[in-house]
Amino acid sequence: MPIFSISSSTAFVRKSFATAVWRKGFFAAAVALGLAGCSANPVYTTTGIVLSNYAESEATPYVLEMTDARMACSLGQSLDPLVYSFSRVTSPPDTTGSLLMLLAANCSEYELMEAELDFLRANYEGNTNAARHEREQVKRLNAEVANRRVLAFERAMAAYSFDPSAEPLECPFLFNDQDELTFMLGLVTGLQAIVNDANSGAAAGVPRNIAPQAERAIRCVDNEKWGGIPNAVRAVVWLLLPDTQPKLGPDPWMVLDNSSKLGFERGFRVSSALEIVAAETFGRPEIKEKAIAAASDAEASMEATSAYPLLDAVAKRILMHASDKHWVAEYGYRTPSNQFGKLSPVSQRAPVQTMDLDGLL
Repeated sequence: MPIFSISSSTAFVRKSFATAVWRKGFFAAAVALGLAGCSANPVYTTTGIVLSNYAESEATPYVLEMTDARMACSLGQSLDPLVYSFSRVTSPPDTTGSLLMLLAANCSEYELMEAELDFLRANYEGNTNAARHEREQVKRLNAEVANRRVLAFERAMAAYSFDPSAEPLECPFLFNDQDELTFMLGLVTGLQAIVNDANSGAAAGVPRNIAPQAERAIRCVDNEKWGGIPNAVRAVVWLLLPDTQPKLGPDPWMVLDNSSKLGFERGFRVSSALEIVAAETFGRPEIKEKAIAAASDAEASMEATSAYPLLDAVAKRILMHASDKHWVAEYGYRTPSNQFGKLSPVSQRAPVQTMDLDGLL
C-alpha cells in the first residue's frame, strides 16, 4: 500500500510549488528593493567601471586624434559630468577626468576669446559702455576657465598619486605616452590657471604655489620627445617667479624660442603658443610679432603629428587668437584670410578679389 494517496500527493506537490514560487518572488523583490535603495548599487558600480575604462581606452585616444578643437572641447564638456557622476559608487576616473576637464576648460576659453575680441572692438570704436560690459565678461570667463583648469591639474596629480610639493621630488610611474601626455598637460593647465586667475582679478583663488610645483614636476617628462613643452613651461615659471630660475640658467626668452623651434620639428606648436602667451603676459610685443611670424612660416612646412594632432589644433587657435587681438585692437577687425603671420595690412589699397559668378552658371 502506498504511503501517500494520489490526492494527498497532489496536495503536497501543489504546496511545494507554491512555496517555491513564493520564495522566488521574495528573492526577486528583495533584489529589486536593494537595487532601488542601495547607494552602492552593483549595477551602477559595474556601469561606472565600464564607462570609465571605455573613456580612457577608447574615447580619450579618439579625441586626441581629432583636428577639430571645438568639437573636442564639446565632448569633454558633455562627457565629464556623466563619467564623474559614477564617482559616487566607484573610484574617480582621474586620469580620463583630467583630460575631460581640460577640454571643458577649452570650451570656456573659446567663449573668453570672443569676449576679448568684442572688448577690443568696442574699445577701438570708442563705445565706452560696450567696452565696460565686455571687460566684465572677460573677467568672469577668466574665472570660469581658471576654476576648470585648476581642477584638471588636481585630477592629473591625483591620477598618478603625485605630490608636486614633496621633498625630495619623486617622479610618478607613467606607463605609456598617454600617461605622459596627461601628466604633462595637467602641469601646463595648472600654470595656465594662474594666468587666468590673475586676469580675473583673483576671483578663482588659484594657489600661486602651483607655478614652482609645475617647474619641478615637469622635469619628469622628456623635453625632446614632447617638442620643448617641458622647457617652455619652466621658462614661463622663471618669468613669473625669477627666484625659481637656476643661478646659471639660460635666458627664459631664449629657452622659449628654442622650445618653439623644437616643437615645429616634432609637429605641434604648443611651445610656440606658450611663447606667445608669455610675450603678451609680460608685455613683449616684439617677441610676440616674431613668434607669430615663425609659427606662420612653420605652418607651410611643418607636418602635424599624427599621434596627437589635437595638440597642434588647440595651439593653432591660441596663435590665431593672439593675431586677432592685435588686428582688432589696431584696425578693428580680425586677421584677414591668408595674412596670418603679419601684424599689418600688406596694402591698404590692395584690390578686393571678387567671385566670378558667370563661371558658376
